[in-house]
Formats: sequence, structure tokens, C-alpha cells
Amino acid sequence: QVQLVESGGGLVQAGGSLRLSCAASGSILQINAMGWYRQAPGKQRELVAIRTSDSSTNYADSVKGRFTISRDNAKNTVYLQMNSLKPEDTAVYYCNADLIRGTWYSKRVENYWGQGTQVTVSS
Repeated sequence: QVQLVESGGGLVQAGGSLRLSCAASGSILQINAMGWYRQAPGKQRELVAIRTSDSSTNYADSVKGRFTISRDNAKNTVYLQMNSLKPEDTAVYYCNADLIRGTWYSKRVENYWGQGTQVTVSS
């Protein structure tokens, strides 16, 4: 089984910063992509940022220039550095990973979610 363990959420004032971490553990052959999604109360879950195995990144327009996603491949960990936080960034942030598992002769792609971490930005 694979686990995604998130950390780094909390309460911060507007204009402040937070850094989220998500570590993947378990039997993993390769990580295709890891990213962050968020869900605010009464809203649908939305993509925040994603980083693929070839290091390409994609960000939601609302966070471009403020958030940075990075990855430590050796640790199977993805980070989200969030600067200039706004009250509208308040949400539960979820880590997502697209993985290859099994063996190289019999591989399969699986997708996993973390448990979520609360980010609250006060005005």
C-alpha cells in the first residue's frame, strides 16, 4: 500500500507564508506526477499546482507568482511554498500522486490522495 503524509498547514495572517510537505511511502516504482489540490467550504476541489516527472509544472492562475511547487525525488516528497497568502487561499489542501507500482514487467498506474491539511489565512 502507498501512503501520502502531509504536513505544514496552519493559521497565518494575510501576506504571510506557509510551506506544505507531502511524503509518499510504500512500494513505488516511479512517480509520474505529484501535486496539490484544495477545497474550500462549499466549493469543488481544484488544482493548485502539479509537478511531473520531467519537472514541468502547472499552476492555477490564482496562485501564479505566489506559490511554488518543488520535489525531492530521493525522498518521494513534494513541497508547496505559499507566499503572499490571501484569505481566499483558505481551504483544505490535499496532496495527490500519480504512481507506477508493481514490477517493470507488470506495472500499473495508481492514483492516491493524502488526508488533507487545513490552511487558514486571516485578514
